[in-house]
Amino acid sequence: MNKLSLLDVAFFVAESEASPKHVGGLMICKRPARSRSTFAADLYRDLLTFTDVQSPFNRVIHFSLTGMPTWQEIDSVDLGQHVFYHQLPRGKNGRQELYAAVSDLHQPMLDRSRPLWEVHVIGGLSEGRFALYVKMHHASADGVTMVRWAAESLASTATDLELRPLWSVRHGTADRQGKRLKDKMTRSLLGDLTGVGKRLLGIGRLAAMLLLESVKLTKNAIALPFVADGNTPLTGQVTAGRQFATANVAMARVKEICARTRSTLNHVALTCLDGALHRYLADEGVDLKRPITIQMPVNLRKEGERGTGNKIGIIQVELSPPTDDPYVRLRNIGFSLRNVRSMIDSVAPDAIESYTLITGVVGQLAEMLGLSNRLPPTGNTLVSNIPGPREFLYIKGARMEELHPISTLPAGNLLNITLFSYAGQLFFGLVATDEVPNLERLSAYVAEAFTELERSVLDAHQPAH
Repeated sequence: MNKLSLLDVAFFVAESEASPKHVGGLMICKRPARSRSTFAADLYRDLLTFTDVQSPFNRVIHFSLTGMPTWQEIDSVDLGQHVFYHQLPRGKNGRQELYAAVSDLHQPMLDRSRPLWEVHVIGGLSEGRFALYVKMHHASADGVTMVRWAAESLASTATDLELRPLWSVRHGTADRQGKRLKDKMTRSLLGDLTGVGKRLLGIGRLAAMLLLESVKLTKNAIALPFVADGNTPLTGQVTAGRQFATANVAMARVKEICARTRSTLNHVALTCLDGALHRYLADEGVDLKRPITIQMPVNLRKEGERGTGNKIGIIQVELSPPTDDPYVRLRNIGFSLRNVRSMIDSVAPDAIESYTLITGVVGQLAEMLGLSNRLPPTGNTLVSNIPGPREFLYIKGARMEELHPISTLPAGNLLNITLFSYAGQLFFGLVATDEVPNLERLSAYVAEAFTELERSVLDAHQPAH
C-alpha cells in the first residue's frame, strides 16, 4: 500500500469527463518482412496470454475519508478489460484516420475501479504498418517514467523476438519504494523540520522573484502566471472531444543549428513553436502584442532517481516578443530559458513543487467554477520535452518507427504540446479539444518554422567574401 504525493492526488481532484487526466503514447510500427497480414491480430492474442501482471499495473486507487489516497495491489487483473484490438477498414487506414481513431480512444476517463491503464493494438494501417496506443493515468507515472517502462518492455534488435508486455515486466521499483518508505519512517524530527524549512525558504525566494518581476525590477527571472492573453483559441474552458496532430524534424538538422548557435534542443524547438503559434494565431485573427507564455514542466528527480508517480514542477516561461526574424526569436528564447534555468537551480525542488500546486489549484478552481473563459489563463499553452531512446526499438521483430506522446490538458488550456526525441527524429505531439480550429495547419507551421530558422541561421553564419 503506497500513499500518493500531493501532485499525484491533484490529478484525481482535477479530473472530469471533459478533462480526463491520463497520458498516452502512439507507437507506429512496421511489420517484419514476409510477415502475415494478421501480424497485429496475432500480436494482440499473444499479449492476452501474459496474465502475470506486475506492479504498478495491478494497482487500484483507494480513497479514504481519514487520510490520503493510497495505491492498493489486487490479486488478479482481467486483461480483457485493459488490452483491446481494433482493425482500420481498407481505404480508411491512413495517418489521419489513425489519428482520429486514437483521438477517440484518448478522450474517455479510465475506470477507477480497475488498474488505470489500457493498451490498444490497431491493425490494418497502410504500408504494412500497425500501431500500439497506450494510456495510463497521470497519477501513476509522469512521461519520463512511462518512456522508461516502454523501453524496458521492447527489444533493441529485430532478432530478439521475445515478447515482454509493459504490464508483465518487473520495472524495478518495488525495492526502491520499500527503501524510501523505510527511510521516511526512520527520518528524524530534525530532518523533517529541515525539509520544511527548505521548502518555506524556497517558496519565499520564489515569491520575491515574482514580486520583483511584477514591478518590472527584473526581466524573465520567472514569467508571471495569469497574465497571458486569454483572447486566443488556445485557452478557455476545457470541453470534451479530442484531436491530435504531429510534426517531426530530423535530429541531425536540429543538432546542426544547436552547434552553429550554441543553443540547446529546447531553444530550437521552442523557437519553432513560437513562430508557428504566432503565424497560426495571425490566421485566426489574433495579433498578440506581448510574448506567448508557456507552462513548462521541469523534472525534479535527482540524478539516477527512479520510481512511480510524479516528480515534476510546472513553471511559466515567456517566449520571444513578436518578431519576423527567426534568428532573433532564437536569441530571445535562449535568454529567457537561461534566466529560468538559473532560477530553478537556486530554489529547492520542494518549493517548485509547492508553487506548481498553488498555481494549479487556482487554475483548477476557475475551471471547476466554469470561469476559464473569463479569467486570464496560467499560460497560453503547455509545452513539455521527454527524451526518448536514440536507437530503434522492436516488438516481435516489428520496428517501432515513430512514437508520438499524447498528453492531458491542464486547466484553462485547450492545447498541449509534447516534444519527444526518438531514433534520430524530434517529434511534436499536439493534442487539443475539438474546439481548437485548424490543428493540422498549426502542426504544418511547426515544420515550416524550423525550415525558416534553419535558413536564417545559415544566412547569419555565411562566411564573409
